[in-house]
Amino acid sequence: MKVPLLDLKAQYATIREEIEPVVKEVFESQYFILGPKVKQFEGEVSAYCGAKHAIGCASGSDALLLALMALDIGPGDEVITTPFTFFATASAITRLGAKPVFCDILPDTFNIDPEKAAALVNDRTKAIIPVHLFGLVADMDALNAIAARHGIAVVEDAAQAIGAASPQGKAGTLGSMGCFSFFPSKNLGGAGDGGMVVTNDDGLADKLGIYRVHGSRPKYYHSVVGINSRLDALQAAVLNVKLRHLDGWSRGRRENAERYNRLIRENGLGDAIVTPVIPDGYTHIFNQYTILADRRDSLRDWLKDRDISCEIYYPVPLHLQECFENLGYGTGGMPVSEDAAARAISLPIYPELTPDMQEYVVETIAAFYRS
Repeated sequence: MKVPLLDLKAQYATIREEIEPVVKEVFESQYFILGPKVKQFEGEVSAYCGAKHAIGCASGSDALLLALMALDIGPGDEVITTPFTFFATASAITRLGAKPVFCDILPDTFNIDPEKAAALVNDRTKAIIPVHLFGLVADMDALNAIAARHGIAVVEDAAQAIGAASPQGKAGTLGSMGCFSFFPSKNLGGAGDGGMVVTNDDGLADKLGIYRVHGSRPKYYHSVVGINSRLDALQAAVLNVKLRHLDGWSRGRRENAERYNRLIRENGLGDAIVTPVIPDGYTHIFNQYTILADRRDSLRDWLKDRDISCEIYYPVPLHLQECFENLGYGTGGMPVSEDAAARAISLPIYPELTPDMQEYVVETIAAFYRS
């Protein structure tokens, strides 16, 4: 049996008849950049998340960059974030000349440790960027309390978490701004790159709208230097259709995660594998189903040899990346993140995954540990 990590063709087969007419409509209009389709999608995301404003942009990476630009973050400033995340989280900080200050994660959720973050705040700290990793919201109550004490912003990296929630609300609406990615592999994925920033702050929303179009308003009049980061109408048209299916797809991922948890227990794998933790009251959307596994690299090779795709997110934490050597972190500096980088492996979790496929995955894992 072949088990891919993600099967977007299977997803497309279920929505082809909805997608093709809206794509044709965009081509017939010849309105490709921003415009009515983007405005419609921004409105739909605002309503879905419960945010006052949604500003579409070219990618999730740009969403982070624009959010920090709107906060006037630049040289001499520090931004606290996690080292166990995709590179874009820290690169947005660095591109503005600010300094990323890495904070270790909690061992059970993969999310930033608020207690350790509190100890890193100083006079140069301008923001904290928690990452709702793999689709689980970070401890925003604790992080917002830290931010309020020190008068700093909290920018949610919700690239993997649209539709995820904590008891306080949905991802993206719990801090100063929330940043989403619509990369095709996300729960809400486009037909290419795309991103969005949501906020309840009128002033920040206004700045985001200006910064995404080279800092111009009106056209050809530039009050600030922005960037070119506009959401394509084609992406918005596709995403408008997909948004209607998002909760169902995320529900399918949760059902698959529950099945994995049961199968792992039934196969007696509890000593070798740690399954994902979901705090009470939280809604996990499982953009990835990530376990901690003994002999992780050998397990990965075993699975791939048996036509089971899997992925390691992330093999080198950011504080140990070559480009950040100048920050002075070394091995052992972030022990929980380093342990996760050595043991984490993500299994297929997409909603079209069948029970038979999941049984094959877990039986193959059990065979590995028996061997």
